[in-house]
Amino acid sequence: MRDFHPYLHLINMHWAPFFGLLFLGYLVVNTLFALAYFGLGPGQLAGADASTESGRFLNDFFFSAHTLSTVGYGSISPKSLGSNIVAAVESLVGVLGFAVATGLLFGRVSRPSAKIGFSESILITPYQDIQSLQFRVVNRRRNDLMEIEARVLLMTVEEKEGQPTRQYRQLKLERDQVLFMPLTWTVVHPSIGKARCSG
Repeated sequence: MRDFHPYLHLINMHWAPFFGLLFLGYLVVNTLFALAYFGLGPGQLAGADASTESGRFLNDFFFSAHTLSTVGYGSISPKSLGSNIVAAVESLVGVLGFAVATGLLFGRVSRPSAKIGFSESILITPYQDIQSLQFRVVNRRRNDLMEIEARVLLMTVEEKEGQPTRQYRQLKLERDQVLFMPLTWTVVHPSIGKARCSG
């Protein structure tokens, strides 16, 4: 079983689930603190009184949102020791939580990424009196890629003791690295024979 790393998972997931998870976490944390304020009973928050229980809970929820984000409009404020303690804890959770969310967002935006395209077909074609296997890669972004290295593995399925077994072999390339790749690079595996390709 593979280890699960939350940071790497959040960094690598798609944008829509990432923002959805952040929004869900924001709602869950606010709801939990709103329940804490609500559980303290009426009169614990000045300006949060309402004629119905649902109205009081909504006031507690929005006070929680103001406290978590450190906005603090001032229309609702804690007036008891219990509500002040909960508000102090929530302020700390808000500062730490938004710092983590900002770090995750910065990590996603700032990490370098390459977008490489591959030719749809691999060619077996003459090359310097021998045969070769060739395919082309292209940089799909506008930037230049530096110090590019290519490794090509050939996978074959062979019978071994009556069972099909996968075999992997690294192919020797004419050139396995280039200093920079602004546009395209044709990767060439020259064969050792004159009429056959080893890859």
